[in-house]
Amino acid sequence: MYRKVEDFIQEWSHSANGTLQVLEALTDEKLDQAIVEGHNTLGWLGWHLTTAPLYFVGQVGIQLEVEVNSKEVPNNASEIVQTYKKVSEAVTEKIKDSLTDEKLVEEVDSHGSLVPRGKLLRTLVDHQTHHRGQMTVLLRQAGLPVPGVMGPTKEQRA
Repeated sequence: MYRKVEDFIQEWSHSANGTLQVLEALTDEKLDQAIVEGHNTLGWLGWHLTTAPLYFVGQVGIQLEVEVNSKEVPNNASEIVQTYKKVSEAVTEKIKDSLTDEKLVEEVDSHGSLVPRGKLLRTLVDHQTHHRGQMTVLLRQAGLPVPGVMGPTKEQRA
């Protein structure tokens, strides 16, 4: 749980940069790559990571002024990348402008339970890391380069 806005901003910046590296590895031809048929694809996961921050930030009581349709996955990788950049920058700016350290520990309603805003923001970062990890497996399966987000990859060490 975050108790200081600056702690969230620093970690979000680092996490968003890693996610951007993964998204930039996508190609239009491989957006349909899934572990097996019927599972989440690279395109769906990339778009989910792009649109999910609007939901999580909304849970803490902040509306981002970025228009996206979470149900319409783009069919080109560059649109995912460009929209993610806008969303992640909007998260940073809105959190800086709207929250204080005191507000982070205040509880808000999240699906019928009271949850501190700082915990919801922690969940946003954890959620992003989880799906980014799924994407790195699919990138490798698709024969695309895997960025060393959390350290060097096998290919980078070779």
